[in-house]
Amino acid sequence: MFLVLGGSILTTLFPDSFADTTWIILMGVMLLPVCLVPTLKDGAGTAAAGALGIILADVIAVYILVSNITIPDEVSPPTPELTFNGITTVFGSLALAYAAGIIIPSLQREHSDPTRMPRVITVTLILVSICFLIVSILGVFKVGCQIPGNLLFAITGTKLGFTASRGGVILAFLFMELHIVIAFALVLFPAMFMAERIILGMHKQVVKDAEMIDLETPKDHEGVHHEDPAAAYKAPGAYAKAAVVRTIMVAICVVIAIAFKDKFGDLLDFVGASATATCCMILPMAFYLKTFYTTLSLPEKTFAIFSILITTALAIYVSIKTGIALFSPTESSVAFPFCPEKYQQYVYTNRTHYKF
Repeated sequence: MFLVLGGSILTTLFPDSFADTTWIILMGVMLLPVCLVPTLKDGAGTAAAGALGIILADVIAVYILVSNITIPDEVSPPTPELTFNGITTVFGSLALAYAAGIIIPSLQREHSDPTRMPRVITVTLILVSICFLIVSILGVFKVGCQIPGNLLFAITGTKLGFTASRGGVILAFLFMELHIVIAFALVLFPAMFMAERIILGMHKQVVKDAEMIDLETPKDHEGVHHEDPAAAYKAPGAYAKAAVVRTIMVAICVVIAIAFKDKFGDLLDFVGASATATCCMILPMAFYLKTFYTTLSLPEKTFAIFSILITTALAIYVSIKTGIALFSPTESSVAFPFCPEKYQQYVYTNRTHYKF
């Protein structure tokens, strides 16, 4: 998904240069240095740069959108035509919005003080949710149901009735490209970690027998050593082997991206509703119940089970719907599919078409 979006951005930035397939391949090459960073701790500064990139990209895109669209006195932004399919499909996008949750176990493993992770997760989720709300509210306030699925593509071309400053568009796209390159490596890190563990036999912790003086005098745990996550790569030839495995995984992602490059929206919703919902929503709640079931209160158990059932149902439904569109695509000429029929072809500010 990141590769498809990155290829689309580069195609827009450099029109009449390479085809999108070529840009996706070049993106795969660009990603390798970031993907070959051994641990998340080593890439902490890079991750911060990626976070700053998406913030700047959204700020610039929102500013361009808000400053270029003037709402006529005679009309107001059209409201979406609410349908069950339209509402549930949003689940895929929302699930993918929190896809970075997949790296939480890796952060927990590498953190020098894992007890701080609950606070880190809570603060991060609140900040991310606030950012998404601001972007979505401003977009809907100006364009209504005609806002594209990706904010960046709302400021390119003339689809929304304006031509944005090329400089602003380039800046927004470059910051987004920075974010995509770094986010791809972060989201793929847990899969690379598991591949190294399964294929190369790395990262296998040896559990030592607990030493007990007697039942009432357990072993003193003072001075417990925090394992260095980079230690596995210091063995002779270990990093080279890991680099080969990671390169192969990136190459596989490139092939998948090329295969589905023309169905970005459906691919985004499909990945969000299937993989991301399973790894970041359903399984964590299931494991939480399994581990703490005997100590949880009845309301908490009920809410967790209810959430699992609803999330699972939405994930299955959206995965099937977007999977059909992804693997059996049909052409659609509708420019704004979530709007009422009257507003599906032309932007609502078009005075000539709507005659106001």
